[in-house]
Amino acid sequence: MNWTLEVVIVPVSDVDRAKSFYADRLGFVVDHDTVIDDAARIVQLTPPGSGCSVVIGKGVVPQMPPGSLKGLQLVVPDLRRARAELVERGVEVSEIQVVGENPRPVPDPLDNVGFIHFADPDGNAWAVQQISERA
Repeated sequence: MNWTLEVVIVPVSDVDRAKSFYADRLGFVVDHDTVIDDAARIVQLTPPGSGCSVVIGKGVVPQMPPGSLKGLQLVVPDLRRARAELVERGVEVSEIQVVGENPRPVPDPLDNVGFIHFADPDGNAWAVQQISERA
């Protein structure tokens, strides 16, 4: 049996601001934006190529302090290109960092060990790792 992670709830203080950041700055696809009533709204966004979406909202998502989610991680095949795209879109993103060493030869020295970091407007922290091919 496969167990797939499909949705992660991201706590935000302003749904419209967060939706704009994830869709316009990061390029996530807006799967749906459902307003149930004045107190309840749910927005689902998916990173291009991902099988897992993020959900932001109010009234129908678990209550967590905005900005309290740390350690979310995206994976890309080309970290240099991903960083350039984020900078072009106006995202404050770290320089590329190399963490550790590869245990075997890899096509690109950043594979597995190359990371960049950014945060959404509420401070939810994201990392992006380069993996160009899986073993």
